[in-house]
Amino acid sequence: MTIELTPTTQTLSFPDGRLLRDGKQHRILSGSVHYFRVHPDQWRDRLRRIVGMGLNTVDTYVPWNFHRPRQNAGARFDGWCDVERFIRLAGEVGLDVIVRPGPYICAEWDNGGLPAWVTAMPGVQPRSSQPAYLAAVEEWFDELIPRLVELERRAGGPIVAFQIENEYGSYADDDVYLRWMHEALLTRGVTELLYTADGPTELMQDAGSIPGVLAAATLGSKAGEARDLLRGRRGDEPFLVAEFWNGWFDHWGENHHMRAPQSAAATAQDILDAAGSVSLYMAHGGTNFGLWAGANHDGERLQPTVTSYDSDAPVAENGTLTEKYFAYRRLLLGSDAPELDLEEQPAVLSARTLPIDRAAALLPALRSASSGVSSPAPATFEQLGQASGLVLYRAEVLLPAGRHTLALHGAHDRALVYLDGVPVGVVENGNAEFAIDGERRVAGLEVLVENQGRINYGPLLGQGKGILGHVQVDRRLVLGWESIPLPLDEWDGGHLAALGTAAAGTKAAPASSGIASAVLDVDEPVDAFLAFPGFGKGFVWVGDFLLGRYWEIGPQRTLYVPAPLLKRGRNVITVLELERFGDAVEVREHAELGPAEEYVEEF
Repeated sequence: MTIELTPTTQTLSFPDGRLLRDGKQHRILSGSVHYFRVHPDQWRDRLRRIVGMGLNTVDTYVPWNFHRPRQNAGARFDGWCDVERFIRLAGEVGLDVIVRPGPYICAEWDNGGLPAWVTAMPGVQPRSSQPAYLAAVEEWFDELIPRLVELERRAGGPIVAFQIENEYGSYADDDVYLRWMHEALLTRGVTELLYTADGPTELMQDAGSIPGVLAAATLGSKAGEARDLLRGRRGDEPFLVAEFWNGWFDHWGENHHMRAPQSAAATAQDILDAAGSVSLYMAHGGTNFGLWAGANHDGERLQPTVTSYDSDAPVAENGTLTEKYFAYRRLLLGSDAPELDLEEQPAVLSARTLPIDRAAALLPALRSASSGVSSPAPATFEQLGQASGLVLYRAEVLLPAGRHTLALHGAHDRALVYLDGVPVGVVENGNAEFAIDGERRVAGLEVLVENQGRINYGPLLGQGKGILGHVQVDRRLVLGWESIPLPLDEWDGGHLAALGTAAAGTKAAPASSGIASAVLDVDEPVDAFLAFPGFGKGFVWVGDFLLGRYWEIGPQRTLYVPAPLLKRGRNVITVLELERFGDAVEVREHAELGPAEEYVEEF
């Protein structure tokens, strides 16, 4: 059934086209902060920082896959997944809260927030009115939405609005699905303001908006044009910019994107001058810890997102208050701004060099990591029930004498190829061929495939991982595979130490790959930045926590280590290097996010 709402049941309303809060003229001054990208011990600090900038609201997505990565396990709402605690903390520091529950969130987050097990269901069409997909969403919303309803403002909490889906108009045009999403929130008890958010074009607004529901815009520039478009379509609605892109995210192998404070503040001023409300995306970006970074696809190649989600936000990845922060503070608070009682830059560890101890070579360690699955063709990540990490594929191939071609088709995303343990080459963007010479023999073929992040935006959302095609020697298919799952995000320091022990006697040579460790001694835990000069590509754990990826192609050169991940005394840093060890891990005193270029999204 449809629940009829009136302005008296909602904190925010717009009876005559003016935005009101409890019946009084209001402007939403919001910023995006994602609890899943910030260590829980730092949530309050980051929220206080955006209050100090002059914001009155915080908004956050809720990533379904973060709370329920596996189908056979219930959703988690404790620890880092305690979204309710985050919302309460926001209310305690004086902020209203806007929740964007998806189920699709984009956000440069793995698979756009959808669990890999959902998009792997046979024949499923994500973000559609297909019954199998809706049934999965229903189950998730039955767990999530009642928790949020208890935190609405009418129930004594700080939530004043919910977003319906996310930029649907740039994905598809299933009107039945959008209306279903609207009803799904209402029938689970949501009473506060509902809105949609889409790019400021006729195409996007046509497919993403719902009659009778506030239509908001997402943009990086041209605020006046967006206001005119929306008012031409919805003259009785206030102008809301649900995302103002005042910075941008980064891909591996590209430059670090920045936006000048003057440019960002000028567009924010344009939004305010147009009588608009605004949310800064991001106010504080945080970090794509572990393997949660997503990826884009430009039509030709995968573009994996880096570990940092600093996004050139006004509050930097480690909480530093930037020049952009103070530009907004002047804009929003003017000369009457109260004195800040915040550290402009949190304390960081002093620079030092940490020699590494190589524990084991790469392939012997990974072979011992877990038992494999046998099948004629390589098993995909989805068939293995694995969302992220690596899979090591092993097969024996008969190689005739002379020169032959070894071909891989459909390797997603990046594959390292070995014959008898000797590197043959790297497969990027799906397909590659290698010339093989030698005497007639049976060779051990191994292919290590890395999932570099599931696509989070566009028609390839939900694409599978692993070897999705086939492997050939000349015209002949290679059949009879062992697929060894390597879910790195489920490993801890103890697991990695056990791998090193299992592969004893196979220590990596100075220039090779494998597992290594370093020790960081700390007198008092504060933030740190780790660098990996001379290393190629890999993953790093601090204690039992998978910090994220590093890669020599940049732009990111340092990984941020929040102080709560460190302890007094001895901290073990474990590195899984895929290509080439450096001599030492370095602690540096500043973030190094790479060569920068100015970037402004032109709508």
